[in-house]
Amino acid sequence: MQSQAQIAVESVLEIPPETSSRAVGASLAVNTGADLLCSLLLQAGVEVIFGYPGGAVLPIYDALFHAPLRHILTRHEQGAIHAAQGYARVTGRPGIVLATSGPGATNLVTGLADAFMDSTPLVVITGQVVRHLIGSDAFQEADIVGITMPITKHNYQIRDIAELPQVVADAFYLACSGRPGPVLIDMPKDVSAGPAVPAHLPLPGPRGYRLPSVPEPLAIARIRAVIAAAKRPLLYIGGGIISAGATELLREFARRCRIPVTTTLMGLGVYPEDDELFVGMLGMHGKYAANHAITDCDVLIALGVRFDDRVTGKLERFSPHSVKIHVDVDGAEINKNVPVHYPLVADVRDVLAALNADPPQPDTEQWRARIAGFEAEWPLQFKAEAEFLKPQAVIELLAQATGGTAVVTTDVGQHQMWAALFYPYSRPRQWVTSGGLGTMGFGFPAAMGAQVALPDATVICVTGDGSLQMNIQELQTVVENGLPVKVAIINNGFLGMVRQWQQFFHGKRYAQSKIGSPDFVRVAEAFGALGLRATTPSEAAAVIEQALAHPGPVFMDFVVREEENVFPMVPAGKGNDEMTLEWEEV
Repeated sequence: MQSQAQIAVESVLEIPPETSSRAVGASLAVNTGADLLCSLLLQAGVEVIFGYPGGAVLPIYDALFHAPLRHILTRHEQGAIHAAQGYARVTGRPGIVLATSGPGATNLVTGLADAFMDSTPLVVITGQVVRHLIGSDAFQEADIVGITMPITKHNYQIRDIAELPQVVADAFYLACSGRPGPVLIDMPKDVSAGPAVPAHLPLPGPRGYRLPSVPEPLAIARIRAVIAAAKRPLLYIGGGIISAGATELLREFARRCRIPVTTTLMGLGVYPEDDELFVGMLGMHGKYAANHAITDCDVLIALGVRFDDRVTGKLERFSPHSVKIHVDVDGAEINKNVPVHYPLVADVRDVLAALNADPPQPDTEQWRARIAGFEAEWPLQFKAEAEFLKPQAVIELLAQATGGTAVVTTDVGQHQMWAALFYPYSRPRQWVTSGGLGTMGFGFPAAMGAQVALPDATVICVTGDGSLQMNIQELQTVVENGLPVKVAIINNGFLGMVRQWQQFFHGKRYAQSKIGSPDFVRVAEAFGALGLRATTPSEAAAVIEQALAHPGPVFMDFVVREEENVFPMVPAGKGNDEMTLEWEEV
């Protein structure tokens, strides 16, 4: 009989039961440390690696030459790690990254920080100079362990090949369990090139790492009683629900209790947007109804969220009348930004399962009618024009053409908010964006990684003309690998959100926010992809139809109004109920 520990590691690493007790990579000859690494990765269920070679990882690439592992050669290490994030976000499995020492490793820093803030599971392997040169400022040496310590769940440097099996097991366990995140393994070249013997992947045993226990029945009973007595309860849902695999439990709870649902940017897709209980995204660019609901609720049920500043606005005005319940697997998030009345450090799956066993029944009929009134007072809208293309219209056309079923990735800025507000998400892992770090250059390689993971899915990257130019070189990777990613470029000739803030708060002094771009259609053609352009709504509809019918990658260049702004907007220093709804109010 398997131990609970064995069952746990197999669940996290997704190792098939029939192969978990033996070395999956046993058929792979193990002579060197690099061979052993490949064998252990195979045992952990790895299928795809995103990477870029260099001197310090040549032994690993030599081992990969014979290993049954798919390697995607990107054109920049930042592209590799964002692609691995996209892969991880749509599958829930850890994305795997391989880069060389020095600049190869440091080019991963932005992606590590992004994954850390957005709780994305990654196992990142970097090369390092030989052991006796570490600390000597050798060629292409960087202290990547020291550099990345604040932005990884944990990191390791392999000084003895005997450490590797346990480190790999621990790395996958750490990356995927609890609050997911990136883990880095740094391998000196002489370790990867040196001798090794075959080894099985052991059970994980990271010292000092403990997952929260199952919540006490008394704690659940208290929360149940508070919710049952509520007159205006509201579910405030984040990406933690997706990470925990608790979507169906959350939907069951909301529907059985008749409690309205609002989500963070990272929580989109957890609750279907066409459901009557869904209020919408809240926060700086959240919906009018959602922001008024969170201001007026009397019990706020926060599940898998971190009360970040883009959600709360002015803290003194955030949900001022509510009793606050906060459930999160990461105890560091409890009471970090907003004091709560009922904190619970636990897996949200366990909490929702316990609540669903005897769901509270608050009377929410009048509250739901009040929220419907908020929606009627200021529904999400924009002024469409027949002759000029609006970015919101582009998103709506994409939604209509795909039936709202596409996987959508974005960069950061205005286009990100329009994609969040005007595309209807109905399932988890459908929406892939850079939420916490706000990384330009994320969207296109993330779409590439998502398409690798889901080859039959429609994957659309909604990006800006500025963001796309951050990692446009990955179009070569997309073309070489036959990935049919569709890229919708919201081309307004500006760094859009920077310009919007300059318009609102800096007297329209557009200092360095006007940005030039190449001819994206010709760029696409130069890389061997299809390029299309639209300047009117009718052209946009035709371009989208043509792009979706095309079997390969497509750049769709949508030339939109330059000074279109994202509304609603909560200005900095204001409360969520102090939204700006139109430009004239600013």
